[in-house]
Amino acid sequence: MLDDPKMLLIAVLAAICIGLAKAGFTGISMVSVVLLADVYGAKPSVGLALPLLIAADLMAYPAFLKHGSWKPVWKLLPAALAGLLAGWWLLGEINDHVARRLIGGCVLLMVLLQAFRTLKPQRFKELADSHGFGLSAGILGGFSTMLANAAGPVIQLYLLTRRIPKMEMIGISARFFLLINLIKVPLNARLALITEASLWENAKLLPAVFIGIIFGKWMIGRVPQAVFEWMVVGFSFLAAVRLLRG
Repeated sequence: MLDDPKMLLIAVLAAICIGLAKAGFTGISMVSVVLLADVYGAKPSVGLALPLLIAADLMAYPAFLKHGSWKPVWKLLPAALAGLLAGWWLLGEINDHVARRLIGGCVLLMVLLQAFRTLKPQRFKELADSHGFGLSAGILGGFSTMLANAAGPVIQLYLLTRRIPKMEMIGISARFFLLINLIKVPLNARLALITEASLWENAKLLPAVFIGIIFGKWMIGRVPQAVFEWMVVGFSFLAAVRLLRG
């Protein structure tokens, strides 16, 4: 599908970002969403990214198996499935232009949540402790992951509000997204977003995902995560605005 070396390079960068996100730099998943939407188109990019995400989940899950548990996953799952089905229905009803704007909206919402948590920690704590926050996070996470593969930040924020340590949080996220992404496979296939051609593209990009995971594991103990995430937030904000403008 990709004959232009420049576009192929952007797609490889997106695949590396998927690997970095699964290694613990969750916010950078938003960058991969935007890059793949630019290269492949908004709707096709949703299905194309999914096998790469599952491959990354399968690589990351064993590494974090000793951290976290399945219990928080089961608590989030019913609300996430409701959001997932709503996103699946909507994705089947809209064209690529509308999908591009909705993906931009999802990414922008994740960016604003990240910024709100950092800039107004006390206000965010009050919001997180409010009745129904867990339900809202699950529904929004399910909707965002179906529509844009961009639920990482909202799930991370939910886990942070439960005062879960960093490594446990990564382990729980690995479990949650492995399960949710596997559930999404038949839904994407039903919308013809996973095809033989898209799987060939996945085969080309898979090594870059693996490189991203290895590099991310090396980086996570050496790079100040707060600095890294603010850079990601800034880039993602600009990219989301670009998608919203069509």
